[in-house]
Amino acid sequence: MSEILHNLAFGFGVALQPANLMYAVIGAFVGSLIGVLPGIGPVTGIALLIPLVIGINPASAMIMLTAVFYGAMYGGSTTSILVNVPGEASSVATTFDGYQMALQGRAGPALAIAAIGSFIAGTFGVFSMMLFSQPLASFALRFGPVEYCALMILGLSTVSTLAGDNLVKAVLSVLFGLMLATVGTDLVTGINRYTFGIPDLLDGIDLVTVAVGLFAISEVLLIVNQITSGERKFAKLQRIWLSLRDFLDSWWAIVRGTLVGFYTGILPGAGATIASFLAYGLEKRLAKDPSTFGRGDIRGVAAPESANNASAVGAMIPMLTLGIPGSSTTAVMMGALMIMNVLPGPQIFTKHPDVVWGLMASMYVSNAILLLLNLPLVGMFVQILKIRERFLYPSIIVICVIGVFAAGRSQVDLVLMLMLGVVGYYMRRNDFPVGPAILGLVLGDRMEQTMRQALIISNGDWSTFVTRPISAVILALAALSLLAPYVIAALRRRPRTMMTEDV
Repeated sequence: MSEILHNLAFGFGVALQPANLMYAVIGAFVGSLIGVLPGIGPVTGIALLIPLVIGINPASAMIMLTAVFYGAMYGGSTTSILVNVPGEASSVATTFDGYQMALQGRAGPALAIAAIGSFIAGTFGVFSMMLFSQPLASFALRFGPVEYCALMILGLSTVSTLAGDNLVKAVLSVLFGLMLATVGTDLVTGINRYTFGIPDLLDGIDLVTVAVGLFAISEVLLIVNQITSGERKFAKLQRIWLSLRDFLDSWWAIVRGTLVGFYTGILPGAGATIASFLAYGLEKRLAKDPSTFGRGDIRGVAAPESANNASAVGAMIPMLTLGIPGSSTTAVMMGALMIMNVLPGPQIFTKHPDVVWGLMASMYVSNAILLLLNLPLVGMFVQILKIRERFLYPSIIVICVIGVFAAGRSQVDLVLMLMLGVVGYYMRRNDFPVGPAILGLVLGDRMEQTMRQALIISNGDWSTFVTRPISAVILALAALSLLAPYVIAALRRRPRTMMTEDV
């Protein structure tokens, strides 16, 4: 422990140098802007900034890129809460209750708990990363295709928490997402599937395009329809600041979201989007009254926001200790390290201690900077709701077009975005939940790949999924997750039935 404290003190000596502190502030601010803009996201933002940091010290470069990563995680919640437009995919789960809170006049508390939850989750994540990096990364190596497939199935089991009043419609929505995930080149056989001869679809449909289309474009279409029909519900502006009661109600959601996010982030390929859905699903299942979720429950904001920030930290562990990127963003950051002749892996701790410990210490600093940046701006962000809709929503369309085109530089993505916007509008008008479609797309491609790899390794033996201990436990949790709502409902009805019989 004394050695860790000594290394951390060395790291703070690096992170608190005036130049590195400036890089952290700039990175946090730029990252927050990237998170707010739909479609850009941390991957694109960091990729665009790499040419600007190559000439500087590797420790300073990584401090700035990590601050951008953190800032994007923070910023994605702003538009999710205020206008129901997720800044990036991991903010989708935040829209379920965050936007409802905004409609009820509680946009301020929603933004505040998102910032506070992110700060707590990020700080805990860095502390755990500092203490348990190498053991946790070694455990993650025990996950093979079988375990990853089971993990994806566990993620899909959260569909029951997103179903609302109609599980059938939620299942149809997730099947739509799974269908979108099959578009592109089959990695096992090399066959093109559902590309219709369009080269831009060979790599599949980008998640950013689907998220912006189903949420942002459909939201604008829905609002136009509501205005013309007189059904429009205008967001209220009542309380701006978070109350002590709100914080206490959210505390355990933050804790659980942090744990789910951090340990999910360690698993290569899982990512912040899966973590946020898992955290939201867990919180809804543990609630005494699950019906409050999707109607403005502050825990529905605290849990996914904590999870996606903790996941960002967790994803750094396999990248630094094993040289295995835990997410798309850390893959880009790993590429930046290699460009600067810093090779991630076990030896990075001895060969480049300034990079590793300076990075860890800077995460504490970046967390504090982002909290100081975001909390005072809550009042200003809320004022966005005062902008006239004839100016606000055309601006959102313009930002969406710019963001989606910047992410893929493809006109096909813009056409798909508009088409999916129409599909999303139809779904929302007919009470089909949109969230499960994103869940299906996120998990579908990865689940198919890992399932086929597992069957190839086992020579087609399906029993491999239940004979391996880790996968068997995960699949049992998935089954329990799907059955839990019905079991709990049955148990709640039973006492009432017994009371009626006694009478």
